[in-house]
Amino acid sequence: MHTLVSTPAGDARITSYPVAGRSGPAKALLALGHGAGGGIEVPDLQALAAALPPLGIEVALVEQPWRVAGKRIAPAPKTLDVGWLPVAARLRESGAPLVVGGRSAGARVACRTAAETGAVGVLALAFPLHPPGKPERSRADELLACPVPTLVVQGATDPFGSGAEFPELPQHQRLLALPYGNHGFAVLKSAPIDAAALLAQITEAVGEWVLGLL
Repeated sequence: MHTLVSTPAGDARITSYPVAGRSGPAKALLALGHGAGGGIEVPDLQALAAALPPLGIEVALVEQPWRVAGKRIAPAPKTLDVGWLPVAARLRESGAPLVVGGRSAGARVACRTAAETGAVGVLALAFPLHPPGKPERSRADELLACPVPTLVVQGATDPFGSGAEFPELPQHQRLLALPYGNHGFAVLKSAPIDAAALLAQITEAVGEWVLGLL
């Protein structure tokens, strides 16, 4: 199901994956935004949308207004935040505990706006700790300032920052440092597991973490 939400940055679009076939309402609603270089069609977001509803977790994949409008370049962070907050407000109306998150730039948005969204947790997939090759330009402050329980899922070969590069996190934040996976959680052919197996590990860990928040 697709829903357009009007925001000051333009219309955002929600694609919902409800908990069909289960009795009662969803245990939680996980809203995920995309990165600056792709949309909601990426493998990790699609894997979560398929794996979590059977656990009672509704998933909402959110397309930022710039993507809905067909633009190729993401706007400034403040504009991304403006395009996200009305969507979170709409999703809160479901009454289910709201967990917000996203991949890459979407993870940054979720961290920056966590307090304003009223979320019970933040899922940060492939958090872009720094631009590739520029570790001195750290964005760790955005993550560390996030006041709600946070799960960071990071690939070992992510050029935006591997799990080993992250600073010590506060007690309410957890880092899942994967042994394989680049920024899109793809793996080398020489790895002992394939991308599907890595995504299965991610969806299992995320499902357990979300349910553990409730």
